[in-house]
Parts: sequence; C-alpha cells; structure tokens
Amino acid sequence: MGRVGSHRVSNIFAGLPLSTVAEQFTTLVDTPGLRVERIVSPPGHATPANEWFDQPRDEFVLVLQGRGALVFDGHPGETVLNPGDYLRLPAGVRHRVSWTDPHQPTLWLALHHEPPDS
Repeated sequence: MGRVGSHRVSNIFAGLPLSTVAEQFTTLVDTPGLRVERIVSPPGHATPANEWFDQPRDEFVLVLQGRGALVFDGHPGETVLNPGDYLRLPAGVRHRVSWTDPHQPTLWLALHHEPPDS
C-alpha cells in the first residue's frame, strides 16, 4: 500500500482470506453518516433461515467478485447479484443471503448511510 500526499492508498482485494467458514466484515470507513464495509462470504455461504439482517440505515450493496442471492422477508423468490450488480436496500428491510458462489469467495462492498429524508 502506498501514500498519495498524506492519504493512504489501499486495495479492496488485498488480504482476502483464501478460505473461511464465516462471513468476514471489515469496516473501511466509519463516520456519523456513513459506514463502508468490505464483506467476504465464503464459497457456498447462506445466512441461516431463521436469521435476518434488519439495519437502521439504508444500505447500498455491490458485488465485486463471485455472486450471490438475497431473499427478502415476505417476498417470494430471490434476487441474484453478479459481479458489478448493485442494489439499494431501504432501512428496515429484512433480508438474508440465500447462497453465494460455490467455487470462490464472494466479495461485497456495502455502504450504510442515513436515509435521504433524514
């Protein structure tokens, strides 16, 4: 990693685990109005059926590597995300990961921010 002036340069793909059993969440930025996370899901990961993510902030999620699917509480089917696909999840929308790529880790970039009306 290098520096530009007094700013540190990092790489989103640096230090990815080769194998892991659980999802790994790394906070990259944390300010009062914004949290940016790198999420690494192991191959074949799924959130347990009885567990839901239900966040107090809006979330923008982008798949950088691998692929995965989200399911939403009370809605049939799943939403598949491939590399480059992104989705905005309003605060309070209960969701979970249905599956991730069985052959490689799935790398997500998640931005948690205050809803526009706040």
